[in-house]
Amino acid sequence: MSFYHRMGEVPKKRHTTFYKPNGELFREQVMGTKGFSGIQSILYHHNPPTQVRATRKFADVTPEFVEQDDLKHQHFKTFDVRPGGDPIGGRRYLLGNHDVLMGVCAPTEPMDYFYRNADGDEVVFVHEGEGELQTIFGTLTYQPGDYLVIPIGTTYRIVPSVQSRFLVIESQNEIVPPKRYRNEHGQLLEHSPFCERDIRLPERLETHVESGEFEVRVKRQSVVYSYLFDFHPLDVVGWDGYLYPYALSIHDFEPITGRIHQPPPVHQTFAGKNFVICSFVPRLYDYHPQSIPAPYFHSNVESDEVLYYVKGNFMSRKGIYEGSITLHPMGIPHGPHPGKIEGSIGKKETSELAVMLDTFQPLKVTRQALEVEDGAYMTSWLPPSE
Repeated sequence: MSFYHRMGEVPKKRHTTFYKPNGELFREQVMGTKGFSGIQSILYHHNPPTQVRATRKFADVTPEFVEQDDLKHQHFKTFDVRPGGDPIGGRRYLLGNHDVLMGVCAPTEPMDYFYRNADGDEVVFVHEGEGELQTIFGTLTYQPGDYLVIPIGTTYRIVPSVQSRFLVIESQNEIVPPKRYRNEHGQLLEHSPFCERDIRLPERLETHVESGEFEVRVKRQSVVYSYLFDFHPLDVVGWDGYLYPYALSIHDFEPITGRIHQPPPVHQTFAGKNFVICSFVPRLYDYHPQSIPAPYFHSNVESDEVLYYVKGNFMSRKGIYEGSITLHPMGIPHGPHPGKIEGSIGKKETSELAVMLDTFQPLKVTRQALEVEDGAYMTSWLPPSE
């Protein structure tokens, strides 16, 4: 989110001397995107961030994509994915391509290390649970319905205070609010379904000066590397700039409605390279006297459509549960299940809550996804048997 913010102590001028009380220099780090032409922030550390004791390859986390014999709609029951691991190691990737990965995580173990994604931005959607996102930019508390947007290169850890469940979207590039909602200065416009007041920035900056052995795991090109430091990695005394993590609650997304059915772009919340993320939230239905609130059948011939169902009654679907993921691939039409069009006529509102990922390159399915697939989904549009 590109507006200026500052936390903690910073010198009056950048790239100038900034001393600790003991006379030593704080260590300045410029953290930016697109070389030096994108947004950036400047952080001031107690220790040089380059001072690494040891490094090694930790794990290859390349998703195991499978070749499928047919082109079909698919339904994956993610609540059937076995919980386990920590908030990073417990991620189970289900879908992906060269631009984006989607997975779920229901961690049962704490993170005893810190993490940094060096490939791109992340969006962690909180389906269940509460806790903290602790980062070099400060700490954000999270709760159900939060999108946690974490920029590339951010050192962080997720600390649940109660059992949590996440939907994770990892990009190979930046994730930003849609361009049509921003003016030339980056400010969100009046017709945007959310504004800067809805954005939650880090609430407090906790500067750690402990020494010891601390691990930071860095992901680069689907390989995780381990780095050992003699000091706590969250040793920042202050920072300022335009690059930082933030939270946006799906409950603060204000739906755009109309007299007749509105297409999916009105639900768009974020944009990445070759994909968008949308929010389906409780809203009033269309108010034309002859409107059909259920969506029309459509062929997304240049887009794969993925829906993650959070809660409520999704008005165009049957046989869908909390945590369900449906994949409707490009090239074949999809739409409401039998009876859902007729059943929507005359309805005034919906209570559905869902997150949608639309990609403009085909998605591949992982072996882990097939383990929780509902094999009958493709035939669920057939008329009920006598």
